[in-house]
Amino acid sequence: MAMTLRLDDDEAALLKAMAEREGISQHEVARRAIVERAERDDLHLAVEAAGKRAVTRYAELLDRLSR
Repeated sequence: MAMTLRLDDDEAALLKAMAEREGISQHEVARRAIVERAERDDLHLAVEAAGKRAVTRYAELLDRLSR
């Protein structure tokens, strides 16, 4: 899928600098940023779900410890 990405001057400069520093195209920098953000969000959701399971599993113990 093709799309247009509109950036202001500062954002465009950051994108260009990142591409030059990494030796890859600006397109590749943007693509990688999207994938990395999605992976980070997935990890955050997994940690949040594990926390909720732990609270449920140890609710009685947590209640006793809070007294």
